[in-house]
Amino acid sequence: MKNQWIVFLFGRVTVKVTGKGIERLLNTLMRNGIHIWNVKRHGTDTITFKIKLQDALSIRHLARKTGCRISFLGRSGAPFLIKRMLKNSGFLIGAAMFLLIVFLLSNVIWGIDIKGAKPATEYQIRQELDKIGVKIGKFQFFVDNAEGIQRQLTNNIGEITWVGVELKGTTYHLQVVEKNEPKQPEKLSPRNLVAKKKAVIVRMDIDDGQKMVDKNDYVAKGQLLVSGVIGQEGKEPQLVAAKGDVWGEIWYMGHVELPIKSAFNVYNGKEKRKYSLLLGSFEIPVWGFGKPEFKDYKTEKTIHKLHFLKWELPISYVDKTIREREKYIRTYTEKEAEEKAIEMARNDIKKKVDDDAIFKEEKILHKKIKNGKVILDIHFKVIENIAVGQPITKEIHE
Repeated sequence: MKNQWIVFLFGRVTVKVTGKGIERLLNTLMRNGIHIWNVKRHGTDTITFKIKLQDALSIRHLARKTGCRISFLGRSGAPFLIKRMLKNSGFLIGAAMFLLIVFLLSNVIWGIDIKGAKPATEYQIRQELDKIGVKIGKFQFFVDNAEGIQRQLTNNIGEITWVGVELKGTTYHLQVVEKNEPKQPEKLSPRNLVAKKKAVIVRMDIDDGQKMVDKNDYVAKGQLLVSGVIGQEGKEPQLVAAKGDVWGEIWYMGHVELPIKSAFNVYNGKEKRKYSLLLGSFEIPVWGFGKPEFKDYKTEKTIHKLHFLKWELPISYVDKTIREREKYIRTYTEKEAEEKAIEMARNDIKKKVDDDAIFKEEKILHKKIKNGKVILDIHFKVIENIAVGQPITKEIHE
């Protein structure tokens, strides 16, 4: 019979028929739309066959009319399987509870291993992990993912340069690189110091080499500041690595156009959480149904991998945070716009100079308000170290 899986779903029965009117019974069953299959003869007056469970009630009535006796030899299919399972429900519930407990324990944090950190730094890291909820005994899908933990540790602990976070099974492994590691002494070959920018010299702090310029001298880009060729007249000159700082005054021009009114989005504190299970690309909602009632919002999505013992399951737990946004109109006064524009210009100049540069003076050369914008041209006077090394080659020495 075709569609055996459908028959299994609704159940089937094996029937034994004995008597002289077996052929009449078979014909009667066919006329009444009762399907039979696997018909087998056992002697001259006995046969067996299979029928659907739903036809088992009517077959007795038809058998009496033909003078045959029937008995049921076996039952199979989903209804009988479910019935047997219900009889053994205690065992099934116990097995399901065991698997659930193992699954939950496989997704609990049982260890935090930190390598590469000094004891004091490791203590700070563990304190910070405790603050953000990464602690032994907590479920993995209630904490941030590895990238988020790495970002928070790097931002909140100043003693580390970099930290790698990896989750292996039920243990977080952290590899730490601390700051202020001892630097290897720099080995310098003979060199000169030349100007990397045009400037007016304001101070010279020379450790080694011969000065070629003085304070208040104007120097061009590439001009020799400190020579690595030293020695007294009449003696063979020596080549050294010129060392030191040459501080020069440099002028920069900044141009800024700042809108007096500007619109941007801000979070108002209202949020909605949604949870779901992810199987491949198919997502099954678990909690937080329906569309958010917010008009404007942003969704942050965190995916947590689920584990069973040491194996990673092909299913993930997804945590979505939907935050409502509101449009905010910011309006500056003319004075506030001017101060903000100067700050923006200064920050733009800072990108072009070294971190140790000093802003000595700033002066607005031109200012106007046009089309709702404050437009400024600003002159900055900056003190910075303009000395850079230039290896001494044979041509330069000669």
